[in-house]
Amino acid sequence: MPSSLAISLAVIFAASFVAPMVVRAWGDRAGWLLATAPLLAFGLLFSQASTIAAGGAVVLEVSWFSTLNAAFSLKLDGLSLLMGLLVTGIGTFIVIYAGGYMHGHPQLGRFFLYLLSFMGAMLGLVLSDNLILMFVFWELTSITSYLLIGFNHEEKASRWKALQALLVTGLGAMAMLAGFILIGTVTGSYSFSEINGMGDLIQASPWYTAIVILVLGGAFTKSAQVPFHFWLPNAMAGPTPVSAYLHSATMVKAGIFLMARLNPSLSGSGLWEYTLGIFGSVTLLLAMFLGLFQKDVKSVLAYTTLGVLGILTMLLGIGSEYAIKAMVVFLLGHALYKATLFMVVGSIDHEAGTRDATLLRGLRKLMPISAVAGGLAALSMSGIPPFFGFIGKELIYAAGVGLQGPDLIFLVVALLGNFIMMGLALKAGVGPFWGKPDLAALPKKPHEAPLAMWIGPIFLAVTGLVIGLVPFWVTNHMVTPAIASIQGTPIHSLDLALWTLVKPNLPLLLSGLTVLGGLAVYLNRRRFWAVADRLLAAIRPYGADAMYERIFNGVLAFSKFQTRVLQTGRLHDYVFFVVLVTGAFMAWAIFNFGGIHLPFDWRSFDILMVCLVVMMMLAAVIAVSARSYITVMVALGVVGFGMALVFAYFGAADLAITQLLVETLTVVLFMFVVLRLPQLKTISAGRTRIRDGIVATLFGSLITLVLLKAVNLQLDEAISGTMAALSYPEAKGKNVVNVILVDFRALDTMGEAIVIAVAAMGIAALVSTRLKSGKGEEK
Repeated sequence: MPSSLAISLAVIFAASFVAPMVVRAWGDRAGWLLATAPLLAFGLLFSQASTIAAGGAVVLEVSWFSTLNAAFSLKLDGLSLLMGLLVTGIGTFIVIYAGGYMHGHPQLGRFFLYLLSFMGAMLGLVLSDNLILMFVFWELTSITSYLLIGFNHEEKASRWKALQALLVTGLGAMAMLAGFILIGTVTGSYSFSEINGMGDLIQASPWYTAIVILVLGGAFTKSAQVPFHFWLPNAMAGPTPVSAYLHSATMVKAGIFLMARLNPSLSGSGLWEYTLGIFGSVTLLLAMFLGLFQKDVKSVLAYTTLGVLGILTMLLGIGSEYAIKAMVVFLLGHALYKATLFMVVGSIDHEAGTRDATLLRGLRKLMPISAVAGGLAALSMSGIPPFFGFIGKELIYAAGVGLQGPDLIFLVVALLGNFIMMGLALKAGVGPFWGKPDLAALPKKPHEAPLAMWIGPIFLAVTGLVIGLVPFWVTNHMVTPAIASIQGTPIHSLDLALWTLVKPNLPLLLSGLTVLGGLAVYLNRRRFWAVADRLLAAIRPYGADAMYERIFNGVLAFSKFQTRVLQTGRLHDYVFFVVLVTGAFMAWAIFNFGGIHLPFDWRSFDILMVCLVVMMMLAAVIAVSARSYITVMVALGVVGFGMALVFAYFGAADLAITQLLVETLTVVLFMFVVLRLPQLKTISAGRTRIRDGIVATLFGSLITLVLLKAVNLQLDEAISGTMAALSYPEAKGKNVVNVILVDFRALDTMGEAIVIAVAAMGIAALVSTRLKSGKGEEK
């Protein structure tokens, strides 16, 4: 039912708007009530699973901005169903968890407002079937994630890291938008459903390379691929519910979702495949290397998230049937165990007062439920059967062993990455709960977290175990349709049963090696911690984070320099720069569009007109060089009345009369205020006045050339005849100029009249203030 898509979005956004009021009424229990909104959205999406599994789709389209072919178009297919269920399902438990984690926080209502707004934006993003609509939701996720990461805004580090995430993902979004526009230009459509059937057309276009680079610019920044990886670990500055949600199933998966959504139209070329494969591999290896030396358990999880994003990108680049299967299964499994681990680590921090892995051990008796949830999630992340994570890892190795030649390097990368990832999983989910406890080293004595904080982790961890044992429903209703959406072709059968995977073969052997390697990493974790501070300090000046900071500071320094040069506080300088830049662009336009070809017929020049123009030019020179206001007014009057004579000479009597009236009124107004004005002074140096005179002369010459070129340039049919023909029938006026001003351009004329009236009121106010101050001084 198409309305279910709109209702799913509406109920979450509605919950975000009323969240502050609910918190005021219900206090810390508000999380339970607000969680019903994403739960309802989950139910509505879940109700369509049978339709999607049968190969159908649910579409809702409302005309929005027809000029850009932008429609409010939502589509629920296999991929969007998978992502939508993760966004709303995990989001339900995150909202409940946040109520317990942020117990007593004075800004809990504001936090729920941000969190649910982000959830609605993310759901809108994955349901969008229109490029422009997706961009709108994409930017909304950036803004709301900025508010969430920087929620503790009284801390400088939180503000800095939130701004970093916003700038990196925002700049990538601008590149992505340019790529979307190119796709729309090439295909004539902004609908994903139509675009994904035009892969040959897009790849045959000369814009294909630019499209891939720009789209991947948005995807890589959002999903933190090298060299944009640094913002994700820094985003851990946000509260733990934010990290658990944004970095398990939502924001960081948006880039993966975009690449998967456009895979049918952009894949198949070496540019797409090797770009994704290489960047994903480098991201995985770098993340795992840096994760080895982290002591903060939350940072450990951040780097493993970064590594998983690298694996998912690499699998999309490989693009084989096994790779796409592995990508979908791994995406689902990661969302379950990573959200669990983040929430468990948050519970440890909440109850023990620290996230330092060197201090945390032996907490299983004090926090038994959290220990079970963390252990189950860590085993699933390690790829141990019968957990769902094992199925994902087996499919990765199955995809790898099918590669040939140099492409086998991707298998080596996956194997090495999984070694370290298992060790880090055990360090985060098992290490804090086993070993001999040292409670004296902890800031406070830990105890089990409240119900709101352990119900989500235990449910998600057990789910990872259950669907590993019986994956049939998930396979048929979520995984298979998602694979079909990514490949662009239907998948008729997919068997993920454990007994089909646990058989003697090379992937199983690689899984065994992964377990041995992961245990070795975990058992030697203290050796990595021993050199962590020294090593990280040595490489930090050369890292991407330091490079970002140098670029950021460079932009600020340039901005300050530019402000000092341009924003001097002197009107003279502002006018000079405006005239100079405008003149430069005009000169470029003149010579770039045909140059100057002005047919002069000197015999057509009238000696009277020549004398009049020369006289006006001399008057203008006198006006700018005179030392007396009277002389200036007389010179300007000569210019103005000269223009009236020009109009009269060429038969524009009405314009001549208007010009005469304006000039007369101007002279009267000047006479009214001239005696109140301060004496003319020479402020600028002589060379500055010479420079200004040269620039003014050149600018005036350019204006003259533009006018002469415009007279001889006809780009389209002239409208003057149409105006004259419509003047009397449409406006009942015989004076065409008057009809244009008061009818055809009525709003424009009204705007000009308003500007003149406002200026007149401003002048009157200034004069009145001056007169009052003068009288006060006399008294």
